[in-house]
Amino acid sequence: MSKRRVLVTGGANGIGKTIASMYAEAGDQVFVLDKEKIELEAKDGSILTLQSDVRKEEQLKEAFHFIDKTYGPVDILINNAGISEFKPFLETTLVEWNNVIETNLTSVFIASQLAANQMRRTPQPSFIINIASTRAFMSEPNSEAYAASKGGINALTHAMAISLEQENITVNAIAPGWIHTGDQELLREIDHSQHPSKRVGKPEDIARMCLFLTNPQHTFVNGETIIVDGGMTKKMIYEH
Repeated sequence: MSKRRVLVTGGANGIGKTIASMYAEAGDQVFVLDKEKIELEAKDGSILTLQSDVRKEEQLKEAFHFIDKTYGPVDILINNAGISEFKPFLETTLVEWNNVIETNLTSVFIASQLAANQMRRTPQPSFIINIASTRAFMSEPNSEAYAASKGGINALTHAMAISLEQENITVNAIAPGWIHTGDQELLREIDHSQHPSKRVGKPEDIARMCLFLTNPQHTFVNGETIIVDGGMTKKMIYEH
């Protein structure tokens, strides 16, 4: 594939950082957005970092405008930025609720709209990938804001896929399960063995799925949320 322009939100660390690095290794030009200071820029210029708060529409507009005018329209958007703040349901304030929704869900709407307006100008297939979560389908206590934001991403994904079908833009989501972004040595044996795949997930597992879904040969996968969780959501768990 020819060099494509890939924008990854929330790429300062964790899953987003790995996604950005793997696209750069594949030969693409990568742009990383994050409100934190990012130490990821590649010496060969294949990764360019931009400090931007995805909750702020004007900051997102500025970033997309810079990329378009300097490098050309975005070909691939990975909506990865997100926060997880778990708090007892009866104690969650509206400010806290809005912060999660704006960061995890509203930013996806804004960034996707900005990207699609650039993508529609290009003849080649373009792609939007939204990072959801298995918590869109299953829950633990006190996760209402996070679960709602990720469930919204699931719905927004298939809605955008239909709305953008005439623009040669494919839209999918990935719902990660337990993806460990820290020291693997700190994990216990039970952490791995409880997974049908017998291991906890790694950021590379999500990055590889992004690469698969943004391959021009795979555009028949559209409007889907792909669960990548080592089989955990398919596992019945009972007290014995």
